[in-house]
Amino acid sequence: MADDQPEGPQVPDLGGLLDSFQRVQAAREASYEGTAGGGAVVVRASGDLQFEAVTISPDVVDPSDVEMLQDLVLAALHDLAATMATAQQDAMGALGGIDLGGLVSGAAIPSDASPGELPPSGDPSEG
Repeated sequence: MADDQPEGPQVPDLGGLLDSFQRVQAAREASYEGTAGGGAVVVRASGDLQFEAVTISPDVVDPSDVEMLQDLVLAALHDLAATMATAQQDAMGALGGIDLGGLVSGAAIPSDASPGELPPSGDPSEG
């Protein structure tokens, strides 16, 4: 009759969770680059969203077409966000399906998020 009882929640592999936490930490400490225009604009940031550098090739600086340069910078930021989101989702591993109640807040950025739609940085009063 013991077989008729529903199974309780499964306990995750703690070794796998520790490994995932370590990968998430490494992903947050790593640097990532987003590029646009074939490398004409490069934006670099750490995994915890500390922007480190913006490099713009002089070839794309045209005072009569500032809008193109703005579009390239924005495209590089989008590329950076997508690169970081992929790396951080990969790092999550076993943590991917577990609700940690904000424990790794800010660790994942939706790849389709625009810069104005990035998730809050862990302020529990938001969201």
